[in-house]
Amino acid sequence: METPAVASLRAQAESLASLSISHLSPSTRLKLADDELSVNAYPTDCGGVIYVGAPCYRIPAEADLAAIFTVAEQAGIAWLKFDSEAAVIDGLPVFDLQEPEA
Repeated sequence: METPAVASLRAQAESLASLSISHLSPSTRLKLADDELSVNAYPTDCGGVIYVGAPCYRIPAEADLAAIFTVAEQAGIAWLKFDSEAAVIDGLPVFDLQEPEA
């Protein structure tokens, strides 16, 4: 039996997709780690969670992240979880994790 609290909480649910941090350029990864992205982000020890919105609330200044936001919005994803052990997503650019910072 579903309680009013369960129904209300379910109504607030938003979709989240996990993807490899290798989809972010080294400079964007550094901004995420330093909590300096142009959009709402929450850094973690191995990546971070970034709010896209549904619909997308803001286009990131970081070109690599903006391209991912476009795909996420088309897929109906409101949150992106970047993680060093998450899946590489076919069709998204991949950056070398060992690439030196510019």
